[in-house]
Amino acid sequence: MSINSISEPALEIIGRNPLKGEVKISGAKNSALAIMAGTLLCADDCRLNNVPCLADINTMGLVLASLGVKIHKNGSTWEFNSKDLKAVKAPYDLVSQLRASFFVIGPILTRLGFAQVPLPGGCAIGSRPVDLHVRGLQAMGATVIIEHGVVNASVNKRLKGAKIFLDYPSVGATETIMMAATLAQGQTIIENAAREPEIVDLANFCNSMGAKITGAGTDSIVIEGVNRLHTTDYDIIPDRIEAGTFLVAGAITKSEILVTSLNYDHLTPIIAKLAEIGCQVVREDEITLRTIPGELKASDIETLPHPGFPTDMQAQFMALLTISEGNSLVTETVFENRLRHVAELKRMGANIKVKGNSALVSGVPILSGAPVMATDLRASAALVLAGLAADGKTIVQGLQHLDRGYENLEQKFQKLGAKIKRIYHSNK
Repeated sequence: MSINSISEPALEIIGRNPLKGEVKISGAKNSALAIMAGTLLCADDCRLNNVPCLADINTMGLVLASLGVKIHKNGSTWEFNSKDLKAVKAPYDLVSQLRASFFVIGPILTRLGFAQVPLPGGCAIGSRPVDLHVRGLQAMGATVIIEHGVVNASVNKRLKGAKIFLDYPSVGATETIMMAATLAQGQTIIENAAREPEIVDLANFCNSMGAKITGAGTDSIVIEGVNRLHTTDYDIIPDRIEAGTFLVAGAITKSEILVTSLNYDHLTPIIAKLAEIGCQVVREDEITLRTIPGELKASDIETLPHPGFPTDMQAQFMALLTISEGNSLVTETVFENRLRHVAELKRMGANIKVKGNSALVSGVPILSGAPVMATDLRASAALVLAGLAADGKTIVQGLQHLDRGYENLEQKFQKLGAKIKRIYHSNK
């Protein structure tokens, strides 16, 4: 095939090969994206370590650069200087690719008094509106007008602290309001706040710059506004979803693998559910887990905000349940379009029936390799896991989704002994 006929990359997986060895987890994508936006709060240099090399991270870097931020990259360390931050409109072509780019609205507004940000994009897994973000900013005294697909926010002099109750514990809204409140006048209290580890990481980052945030990780966060923030050097937490994905890989391939450089406390619901299904996870040390495979059996899953079962692990666990004996009910309560991977798993021989936001998974003895198409980020990981367990060859297309959230996934699996490689697939 000539280079000119290449259309897009795909992953070729030869399944049913046991995995063995150790895999190191990268920095958390969702933490890094919010914290990159958080660097806008400070006019001094900010250094972030353990930043994963991902398409979404690079897009966020381009968004920040378009706002006047000077960025220097050295491997997984990024340095930011937003002394020359401009309240220009963030480019639509970038923001439309990445929902997290909307997070810049809070820092820009609280620092400069005016922000223009297009409505966001990202995975097609549901509407994910920004009304909670907007209402929070309005409660702090901002005037917000949405027209022609752009959110225009302004404030006279300075945002003012407020008591804000979120109708839903939205991660994005919690992060946006928390960042805006760091430089607001007075105290802000966010009730029914999201409790995800990424919220705690963002709060710790802001506090390392001199912010006064308490209660992150609980449903009530208190922010005492300060006049300015200062330089910091900060390490991003490990990615709990990547760690969970590799733990499921050990279970679905019935392999004993070591997953290291992780945070055990962030994985509690995932470890508990794996044990229920039949794969024990043993703590080797503070940052390392070992999978001990067993006979897989059915289990029901319902996604919930943290500390419940994470929606970002639903697809991967569904792949596992397709070969677990018995009937499992998977219910998605967080996003309305997050069962689109079902059709692709069925192409591989899975027995799944969908009704509304629930899927009944009846375990089959084995999956069969097939060509499949990823529909979103976590669905792509689920199809890779299914391919590792399936008989024969699986071709996973739509890798633009996978590359948004997993750093060097195929290389990490190759190191564990998986027969997986990136190929270039022509549709001609």
